[in-house]
Amino acid sequence: MKLTLGFSPCPNDTFIFDALVHHKIDTEGLEFEVVFADVAQLNKWAFQGKLDIIKLSYNAFTHCVNNYVLMDSGSALGNNCGPLLIKKPNTILTKESKIAIPGKYTTANMLLSIAFPENQNKIETLFSEIENQVLEERVDAGLIIHEGRFTYKDKGLDKVSDLGKFWETETGLPIPLGGIVVKRELPFSEQKKIERAL
Repeated sequence: MKLTLGFSPCPNDTFIFDALVHHKIDTEGLEFEVVFADVAQLNKWAFQGKLDIIKLSYNAFTHCVNNYVLMDSGSALGNNCGPLLIKKPNTILTKESKIAIPGKYTTANMLLSIAFPENQNKIETLFSEIENQVLEERVDAGLIIHEGRFTYKDKGLDKVSDLGKFWETETGLPIPLGGIVVKRELPFSEQKKIERAL
């Protein structure tokens, strides 16, 4: 059986799926058509039921739970690795400030909404472009994920808030970043094959 599989090009995701898509493990006859996209696009495709298997944001999963099943394997639950709210030095943030976010249904945006509910002027931006948007002053602040956590200082940007640390302090739980889901309509036997392969 050939299944569509969507995940982001971030190193965590490519590592998780490498053995599966390059046949380094027994996939029990399953074949995969791989589709790369940023997390916001993957979340949207999940709402549309477009792909058989998707690595999506946990926040997005809550909006498509009737169409997808969460796999036991492959979840990204983090400690000290959550999204950061960043800005240029000397930028003063207010509740009207424009904030670039990596997608409406990302866990990052969910955390921003919990930590700063008054900030609603959000601009959906490709995650890899957020730092540049801040540097070019197209937005007042940016919500960065993935490798951006490690590069923003080198670009002269300041951290406003570590939203992962905020979550962990408030809840005592790991940050619910993302998970792998499979279409509910797939036969249960195929869902189990996918689970074993993961």
